[in-house]
Amino acid sequence: MATLTHHESATAEQLVVTDGARKTFITIIVAGVVVLVLGILAQVLGWGAEHHEAAGHAAAAHGAAHEEGSSVLIKRILVSLWHSNLFFLGVSTIGTVFMAINYVAYAGWSVMVKRISEALSAWVIPGGVIMLLVFFIGRHDIFHWTHDGIMDKLVNGKPNPHYDEIIAGKSGFLNLPFYVIRMVSYLVIWGAFSWKLRQLSLQEDLNGGTYWFHKSITASALFLVLYAVTSSMAAWDWVMSVDTHWFSTMFGWYVFASWWVSGIAAIALTAIFLKQAGYLKGLSSNHLHDLGKLMFGFSIFWTYVWFAQFMLIWYANLPEEAVYYNQRLGGFEGRYTGLFYFNIAINFVFPFLGLMTRDAKRQMIIMKIVAIAILCGHWSDFYLMLMPATLRGENGFLIEIGIAAIFLGAFLILFTRRLASASLVPVNHPFLDESIHHTT
Repeated sequence: MATLTHHESATAEQLVVTDGARKTFITIIVAGVVVLVLGILAQVLGWGAEHHEAAGHAAAAHGAAHEEGSSVLIKRILVSLWHSNLFFLGVSTIGTVFMAINYVAYAGWSVMVKRISEALSAWVIPGGVIMLLVFFIGRHDIFHWTHDGIMDKLVNGKPNPHYDEIIAGKSGFLNLPFYVIRMVSYLVIWGAFSWKLRQLSLQEDLNGGTYWFHKSITASALFLVLYAVTSSMAAWDWVMSVDTHWFSTMFGWYVFASWWVSGIAAIALTAIFLKQAGYLKGLSSNHLHDLGKLMFGFSIFWTYVWFAQFMLIWYANLPEEAVYYNQRLGGFEGRYTGLFYFNIAINFVFPFLGLMTRDAKRQMIIMKIVAIAILCGHWSDFYLMLMPATLRGENGFLIEIGIAAIFLGAFLILFTRRLASASLVPVNHPFLDESIHHTT
């Protein structure tokens, strides 16, 4: 690809979201609704009912059958809403994290994809609102520790049959007021810094100079410190507390690794689509190569955290720890066993082999395939984190895929609207020239 001069490349590029693109997004939403309806019909008509009795016994044995719980159908819908929104919210926040890391590192190569990472954060606020609504509506169906009386040893002076000693021991952290305060804090911090960095970037476009750049560095440094804490705590609150009796000291890193590599894949995939549509004239195979290296490297990092967590639990073989993997490797009549191995194949083996060579990272078609695989794979990773502890043997895929498609369509509408609201090229960024002439 010919190298562009600074003068040629500094021209603002405005994305135009065509009617065809909008129709595609709406079609994705409609398709999701259709699949969701099919899933609801399948649940109502009892398809797969042969698993229900065994799953019911397993749920009762683990204390999941509680008077505050909803029907299996409602529970599946609520858990699926939590699952997909959690995934998209995490990917959205990674857009801000990626931008902040590049600011504090004084990185120049990433300027060409900076507006993509800014636009990813368009889901942070709506995703946060959805998360709060789903929690207040469906907390009893998602989090066992929220059931009334489960932490009370005595009720009216008599032993409480629903009392759980282990959960009661965590009441200082897992209680409704403190939980909601933490959740709102995470969302406010992520949303506020995403908005702040976006506004500083737009001001830089209008006014030029390095003032806004240095303000962005200061804001980014503070955000990264806060995100390092809040992302781990969010993983404990939103995912790990679903398995209330189980815990892992590596779980915050595990969830972050899944979000991070998914966010990088989303940035790379968007850059490729924009390039193929005739935008981002300054984007070269060198930028793709660096994005490919990040996807390759952090797929390995995710696998490292996955293996370290699994290996230590397997080696110790303590029942209170091993139960997490027993549920996913043979539990509930093997409902999750295939997905367990698929999770490793699509999130490690496929990216590792697909992006191993230098040439592969510089080819749009290979990068596109691997990025899509990573996004699908880590959505299934969150599925595997949440479903065994909530739905146990009553899980399925139609309702879950339908809701995911609805989220995807809505996410793309907001994402492209944000992309189209400013130049795709930050023309006054002080490192723009470095990014244009980037080689690797």
